[in-house]
Amino acid sequence: MTTIHLITKINAPLKTVFDVSRDIDIHQKSASPSKEKAIAGVTSGLINVNETVTWRGKHFGFYLTHKSRITAMDFYNYFVDEMEEGCFASFKHKHYFKEVNGVTIMTDLLQYETPFGIFGKLFDVLCLKKHLIKFLLERNKTLTETAENESELIDSSQQIFQIV
Repeated sequence: MTTIHLITKINAPLKTVFDVSRDIDIHQKSASPSKEKAIAGVTSGLINVNETVTWRGKHFGFYLTHKSRITAMDFYNYFVDEMEEGCFASFKHKHYFKEVNGVTIMTDLLQYETPFGIFGKLFDVLCLKKHLIKFLLERNKTLTETAENESELIDSSQQIFQIV
């Protein structure tokens, strides 16, 4: 089993980051290089516990589908998505959130197994793990920009309200 562990610091409130990270539309924006689209299940807005989304995107020159279900959620602390159908032998992505001094710490813990025995392991070592890290970093960059911009808009509107 391969594990990817990423930590992202975001200057936005916990609730904002949590919601942005489970927003299907924002995920599609972050995954635009792979032309990833939600084609079934929840295809827009926020996904919740026990709901599914099926993604179709181009990876390694092939259009692939990946169906995930949100299997656990504790509002504003964590949620977990797990593959139900797709190209992996197993795929589990845990998303953790905590706020420290006004900064939200978002932690991704992605664990997966490849099929095809030694050939799958070799493919993972040579390129799959790097591809997934790059994919997650791009996703987290988009999440950070979105959450921080949304947070600035909220702050601006509160300042205007306080001035008036």
